[in-house]
Amino acid sequence: MMTTNGTRRGAAGATRPWRQVSVDDVRLAADDEGAGAPALVCLHAIGHGAGDFAVLRGAFAPTRRVVALDWPGQGNSGEDPRPPSAARYAALLAGVLDALGMERAVLVGNSIGGAAALRYAATHPERVAGLVLENPGGLDRPDRLSRAVIDLMVRFFAAGSRGAAWFPRAFAAYYRTVLQRSAAAAQRARIVASAYEIAPVLRDAWASFGAPDADLRDLVPEIRCPTLFAWGVRDVVVQLRRSLRTIARFPNARLERFAAGHAAHLETPDELVAAVRRFLDTQKL
Repeated sequence: MMTTNGTRRGAAGATRPWRQVSVDDVRLAADDEGAGAPALVCLHAIGHGAGDFAVLRGAFAPTRRVVALDWPGQGNSGEDPRPPSAARYAALLAGVLDALGMERAVLVGNSIGGAAALRYAATHPERVAGLVLENPGGLDRPDRLSRAVIDLMVRFFAAGSRGAAWFPRAFAAYYRTVLQRSAAAAQRARIVASAYEIAPVLRDAWASFGAPDADLRDLVPEIRCPTLFAWGVRDVVVQLRRSLRTIARFPNARLERFAAGHAAHLETPDELVAAVRRFLDTQKL
């Protein structure tokens, strides 16, 4: 079922009258603008929303369809009885693309959105024309350090879920390391304002990052489409150096570096738009 909703529920989510799609009994909201194929389908990081991609939508919607999805419990989408993970999001993405009538798309994914895009591309290669991946999870080798970081972050967000008085201030400090550049200040402020609300989703998502199926390295041989890695090299959590070996295994990939933290499309938006445009033009997508 698909309807149009004219009001806005989440500050970081869909930014105009959005489309509503029901997938597996989850009500999902998405910005959907423009025409032309293949569409760009934008998938945000955990705790963010479709509003992340306003600049990208403005740049490309005049010439092609651009869809930006709110993941469950974020932005304007409803809750999901299942916990968040890249695998769950890839399954929901499949339903969204079917409901929106997209036979093929270029997937633009940041963080868990990038991991979900990789999973979907590996299982539905005929449906993915290209990938733009910004600091996706799942490409580095799990080790003692990564497990310790995941455990620390799960405990941090669990404290927020319990309503710890110190959490909003600590969350704001943390997010200054996630979105570091002034261009991202407005969206960072919206995310920080939702500290208590979004803490349970962040807790459960970080718990999923430690699960065996969060390791996506074995999926690389199944990725057949052109891929652009758009990496913010200042990211202190999803570090480029830990993923370079896996990136080198992609058969048709290019890597571009950005002076950004976790999300180049928010921190260096003009540079990211230019890189995506070059990628689409070069690959004739």
